[in-house]
Amino acid sequence: MMTLAAEIDRDGTSPEKLLSPVLSAFWDEPEPWTLETYRRHDGYEGLRKALAMSPDDLIAYVKDSGLRGRGGAGFPTGMKWQFIPQGDGKPHYLVVNADESEPGTCKDIPLLFANPHSLIEGIVIACYAIRSSHAFIYLRGEVVPVLRRLHEAVREAYEAGYLGANILGSGLDLELTVHAGAGAYICGEETALLDSLEGRRGQPRLRPPFPAVAGLYACPTVVNNVESIASVPAILNRGKDWFKSMGSEKSPGFTLYSLSGHVAGPGQYEAPLGITLRQLLYMSGGMRAGHRLKFWTPGGSSTPMFTDEHLDVPLDYEGVGAAGSMLGTKALQCFDETTCVVRAVTRWTEFYAHESCGKCTPCREGTYWLVQLLRDIEAGKGEMADLDKLNDIADNINGKSFCALGDGAASPIFSSLKYFREEYEQHVTGKGCPFDPARSTLWADDTDDTNAHRGVNA
Repeated sequence: MMTLAAEIDRDGTSPEKLLSPVLSAFWDEPEPWTLETYRRHDGYEGLRKALAMSPDDLIAYVKDSGLRGRGGAGFPTGMKWQFIPQGDGKPHYLVVNADESEPGTCKDIPLLFANPHSLIEGIVIACYAIRSSHAFIYLRGEVVPVLRRLHEAVREAYEAGYLGANILGSGLDLELTVHAGAGAYICGEETALLDSLEGRRGQPRLRPPFPAVAGLYACPTVVNNVESIASVPAILNRGKDWFKSMGSEKSPGFTLYSLSGHVAGPGQYEAPLGITLRQLLYMSGGMRAGHRLKFWTPGGSSTPMFTDEHLDVPLDYEGVGAAGSMLGTKALQCFDETTCVVRAVTRWTEFYAHESCGKCTPCREGTYWLVQLLRDIEAGKGEMADLDKLNDIADNINGKSFCALGDGAASPIFSSLKYFREEYEQHVTGKGCPFDPARSTLWADDTDDTNAHRGVNA
């Protein structure tokens, strides 16, 4: 197979041309979070163009651009706006989901920290489109520096006339509320987020009714991810054809990829949808020196894992789906050959068991028993029958819980057994883990009690 380096030498394409910095174009400038810096980079020009259109035409324009939600599911953004009923006499709300909690995902928080005005401009455009006069940003409460910076950006926007009454003389009135959540993974699910925003315990709602009909305060509500809304101003300013010139036919545009794990250059890489992990690794310096890729997640720990056989899978919604996983939040966690798959899946499953809200039985009970089995297998106390039991329990969770948390917990079980069943069997037959945790740089705080990890044969 030809390497990316050979391809670049052949066609003269530099690795930098594979990137498309839009949201991250000026993150490295002094004080990129200020209104002054944002205006220097065509800030709020997209809003002016949006206000010159009718709300219905604006929705159609965003829909025609092909923008898909960047929060995980990839649902068309314009279509989501279109679902809001008009002339119903009820208030309409926009809620921005900034409760970034998926393990491996770190795109929305850096975006808010470095370029909060892109989100604020996108919020005003979206509220004009859906005829809303009140928007909310639900931010993960632990990120206090981001909360402070976001509050300051909102203050600047009010002062400049981009929020408040009669925005830019358009007659649009808009209030924006920044709400800090209490820190729960389940609140990343849109209906649990709405319950939390209303002051109740964050738990998923039974649907229907869907948020577009009865969302926040039982009124029509659009819930969008940070990156989805922040991408809208550039589409309005530069045009839908420019946006569609990037990415693939069904997954157009640019997006932020979070690259982490055993890689030489972890970080945010903004590129067109459809780029491959091989290309991203080439640009980031590859895996850490002297090691090779073993497995990776295309969209965070809740998406089925891939192996080194999937390096050339296009990282768009269709490409990843056809290969058997989900693009999700584009959290590319890369693990090298020193990592024990059983150990990694156990840690992920412990996270899901801890974060389960407990509302539905499959997730509440299933994640608990998955953890018990995985811990026994990792410690060398498992039996061969436990592998089929793991698969059976995951199957009883998948598609049978109130929300996608159950599906996310089952994904690494299914995929790890598919690609690395032999490694599970080695833990059973060898009465413990064959990997030395001291060689891995992941979860370093777990390596104090080495014998506990290596099992009874240590």
